Amino acid sequence: MSTEQRTANQRTLQQRTLGIIGGMSWESTQSYYRLINEGIKAELGNLHSADLLIHSVDFAPIGVLQAQGAWDELGVMMASSGKRLRAAGAQGLLIATNTMHKVVDEVQAATNLPLIHIADATAKAIKVQGLTKVALLGTQFTMTEDFYKQRLIDAGLQVLIPDSDARAEVHRIIYDELCQGQLLASSRQYYSQVIKDLAEQGAEGVILGCTEIGLLISQADSPIPVFDTTAIHAAAAVDFLLSH
Repeated sequence: MSTEQRTANQRTLQQRTLGIIGGMSWESTQSYYRLINEGIKAELGNLHSADLLIHSVDFAPIGVLQAQGAWDELGVMMASSGKRLRAAGAQGLLIATNTMHKVVDEVQAATNLPLIHIADATAKAIKVQGLTKVALLGTQFTMTEDFYKQRLIDAGLQVLIPDSDARAEVHRIIYDELCQGQLLASSRQYYSQVIKDLAEQGAEGVILGCTEIGLLISQADSPIPVFDTTAIHAAAAVDFLLSH
């Protein structure tokens, strides 16, 4: 066995177990699974893969409760998922969606496990690039409420969001199309125009602040740097798994 193989095996023995609260939507959770395993493979090589536990919830009732503003009930649901993952052996948690970070405090309080926050990981990636003013696309909740946007501001970033009409359409496309596996060229063009408009307002980069947007939009669709929260969050998960 080579020295490199021994080193990789030693790191694998120290790999932690990460619990993922997924299914919101399953399309983006699938991306998380692939990206995290690709990251572990890149780090350890050979046949190595990630030590993961995934609880994939049914998104339909969650989407209804989101629309109703029933966040207390959603917090209970997400906390229950986190506790199930902890009981199964998770040493840390990841919520595989931007919007449901609105109830992150409830999940942490119920599990007492470290949680990889998607907004914190994203802010760090943006600051590494030396940017200070960024556009944010996501659900209405993510674009307008403090649970996400304020976290970016607290990290020293200025945040621009689309106007009300554009926010409504960005939100609609997420729920009516992306979360249902529909990737339409017309919606790609719409998002691209929204990004261009925000760039003209001074945005130096754009956060794809919904884990499905990265299925539709790539760097080729944007005149400014794209920060795909799914990819960023997955990379942070790899760091967690291999940290010791």
